[in-house]
Amino acid sequence: MTPTRRNGRRAAAAAVLALAVAGCGIRGTSVPVDAGGAPTRVSCKAPAIPARPDASGESTSTIVYLVCGSALAQVERAVPPAKGADPRLPTARALLDELRRKPSADEEKAGFSSALPQDLKVSGPRDGDPSDALRLSIRPDDLPSFALAQLVCTYGASTALGRTHAAVLGGPGDDTAHRYDCSADVLANPDIAENAGWGDPLSEES
Repeated sequence: MTPTRRNGRRAAAAAVLALAVAGCGIRGTSVPVDAGGAPTRVSCKAPAIPARPDASGESTSTIVYLVCGSALAQVERAVPPAKGADPRLPTARALLDELRRKPSADEEKAGFSSALPQDLKVSGPRDGDPSDALRLSIRPDDLPSFALAQLVCTYGASTALGRTHAAVLGGPGDDTAHRYDCSADVLANPDIAENAGWGDPLSEES
């Protein structure tokens, strides 16, 4: 076979290959493509935490809500039982401490984190507030949306706070406290806190 004929057949074969690639919708490239590693999956299931006794030998476990992915999920934490005639404020402070605490190694491995500011504080109701109101050192609407959702759902799940699936929260100023409900939508989409209307104003009879 002559060199000219051989070169012609090679050119024709290359043209057929190019048409086949184009017909499959694949664009040829001479640059290697790195698709990266496989996406990391997290379980969002933290291991159960054994009850932690206090100085008197008593202990209790409670549920807090941490961020996992784009939603909130339950994590069990061991806390000492609240003492005194009214356990509401000590409980609220203990739960806030748990939300501000760095997740354990097992919790981080499962994908958990927390959005609560480290400088956030909570105090009891003021004169004129409902008895179940709690006052925060930062206006609720000024908190990151995930942080507010964590706080509302954690307080709403607490037996000592009434397990109301809601929290009545106010800020440091004179604004009226509002009721924030921990709904399934809030758990699945904590960014709902950024939407106007979350947090119902309380009536004067509340």
